[in-house]
Amino acid sequence: MDTIFAQATARGKSGVAVIRLSGPAALSAGTRMAGTLPNPRKSGLRRLCDGNGRVLDHALIMVFAHGHSFTGEDVVEFHVHGGIAVVNAVLACLSEMPGLRLAEPGEFTRRALENGCLDLTEVEGLADLIEAETEAQRRQAERVFAGALSGKADVWRDDLIHAMSLLEATIDFADEDVPIDVMPDVRLRLARTLQGLKRESAGALVAERIRHGFEVAIVGAPNVGKSTLLNRLAGRDAAITSDVAGTTRDVIEVRMDLNGLPVTLLDTAGLRETDDHVESLGIDLARRRAQSADLRVFLVEGSKCQVSPEIYFPDDIIAYAKADIINNNNGLNISGLTGLGVDELVRSITQILENRVAGAATATRLRHKTAIDRAIDHLTEAQDRIDQASDLTELVSADILHAIHGLDSLIGRVDVEDVLDRIFSQFCLGK
Repeated sequence: MDTIFAQATARGKSGVAVIRLSGPAALSAGTRMAGTLPNPRKSGLRRLCDGNGRVLDHALIMVFAHGHSFTGEDVVEFHVHGGIAVVNAVLACLSEMPGLRLAEPGEFTRRALENGCLDLTEVEGLADLIEAETEAQRRQAERVFAGALSGKADVWRDDLIHAMSLLEATIDFADEDVPIDVMPDVRLRLARTLQGLKRESAGALVAERIRHGFEVAIVGAPNVGKSTLLNRLAGRDAAITSDVAGTTRDVIEVRMDLNGLPVTLLDTAGLRETDDHVESLGIDLARRRAQSADLRVFLVEGSKCQVSPEIYFPDDIIAYAKADIINNNNGLNISGLTGLGVDELVRSITQILENRVAGAATATRLRHKTAIDRAIDHLTEAQDRIDQASDLTELVSADILHAIHGLDSLIGRVDVEDVLDRIFSQFCLGK
């Protein structure tokens, strides 16, 4: 395997830049540039020199031995001064050494997967950790990267393997008297695993929302103050405001961080009957986006609470607009113009979304849910066969084997080659 190298820190001028080498020639290349290397897992200050003995920089060097590094290979890290010229000089020197080449995006992490240092779900957790913008995204990604989903999958897999081994014993000794009825233990393990899988599947959609962000649609009649409210929440003029009804034709999106939760606010076209073809297209789009949003804030004007029943859901918020000039004593009064009641609205949105987040799973991607649902289907079939007859042991065992195969695909043991390139292409060079 080639020895690879790359800058592991962000491009551009910085105080310190990290250049990482991994592979069989990492130690010899490091020694060639630094003269001597510190002991593994120790750091030392060294002069880095090129092939002609010219000093490139004074660097802090760290060494990680084979089997004790992120990639599982010998790894050397140069912590150099972050000037662009310094980094370029060190990279140029490394590129001239035989057996070394510049790493491809995500190649360090891919080697960690191939060398058994990470499984696929942990790799995905690392990708999400790098991309995390809010505290909720960081916490979720860190759990997956730390092996929370992998640990659950291992427990499920062990239970299924044990259940299958019990069934195989009855098949192997079909002509003999098996002293113990294994079916109660098999039923218990299948039921326990199914319960865990269903709970994980049910929370996967919320977990995926944390990854990508929740959508909150602001809905109401024309000129009720939706765009003004959006601008107040965004803290800038994200949407055009006007006294002319029907100004908003398209859906305007503003991404925000609400108490650590990623939220995209949607300002939609005012809902009304109109003969204007372009405006009607915007209203149709508004209805579709509002229906698919995670939460809707209905802005109403005056004392009448008029909402569209086809897009209203139980958790949705009804707020009375233009509270600076109209007061309603029976609900949440807000004014996007003055900010009255806006903090209370934000607290309400946050509370509703936080309640949903409480049910989030560690399965954070559609791929995870697909693999889990596949295992659920096979185990449900196995339970049905057990309930039908006692002579279907071989079919039950086959169902359990298919469920195990589904869990293996979840953590990357099988059937994942088609997703690897897509996953690792998301990583930056040097990771």
